[in-house]
Amino acid sequence: MLRYHTVPVTPFAQNASIVWCSETMEGAVIDPGGDLPRLQAEVARLGVTLTQILLTHAHIDHAGGTGTLARMLSLPIIGPHPGDQFWIDGLAEQARLFGFAPAEPFTPTRWLADGDTVAVGRSTLAVRHCPGHTPGHVVFHSAEAQRAFVGDVLFAGSIGRTDFPGGDHDTLIASITQRLWPMGDATVFIPGHGPESSFGAERRHNPYVGGT
Repeated sequence: MLRYHTVPVTPFAQNASIVWCSETMEGAVIDPGGDLPRLQAEVARLGVTLTQILLTHAHIDHAGGTGTLARMLSLPIIGPHPGDQFWIDGLAEQARLFGFAPAEPFTPTRWLADGDTVAVGRSTLAVRHCPGHTPGHVVFHSAEAQRAFVGDVLFAGSIGRTDFPGGDHDTLIASITQRLWPMGDATVFIPGHGPESSFGAERRHNPYVGGT
C-alpha cells in the first residue's frame, strides 16, 4: 500500500510529499523545493529508502532542491511533462526573483506524459498531464490509496494561478474537470500549498469549480 507524509518546505510552505510502498519501504520525494536537510531527516525517521524524485512542475518552490538532492543521493528525476522545460531552464532566474537559494540545474531522467505510470516499490502512481498552471504540470494518482498529489492545479477552496508565463485559466479548468474529477469524489488530494481536501468537497464548495 502507498503511504505518504507531507513536509512543508521553503518560505512558500510548499507541501513536499514523501511517498513510499509499505511492503518494500522504497520511496520517492514529490517536489523537493528546498529545505533538503529537513526532508532527509524525515525520510530517515520514516525508515524510507529513496529511489527517485518526482516532479509535478518546475516552479522554484517545487523544484528548487531537485538538482542538489539528485546529485547527493544519485537519484533519477522523474517528470514533469516536457512542457515545463522553459521553467527548468529558468530556475536560476526564478531563484533570483523570489529570493531563493541558487538552484542547481538538472535534466529530468524521464519526462512524463498523460497516461504514464510510475512504480514506487510495489505501488503504482498514474500520471495525468494537467496543464493550466504551467504547460507541463502533471498529477500523480494512487487509486489504491485514493490519493492524488496535484501540485498547484487545485487547492482547498481555490485553484492554481494562471498569470505566470504559459498559464491559461480555461486550460486549468479543463484539467480539473476532465482529469481530476474522474478520479472520484472520495479521492483526497494533497495540494502544493495548504490543507488536504477531497475532490467531492471541492466540486460542492470550491467557488472556482463548484458545481462542475
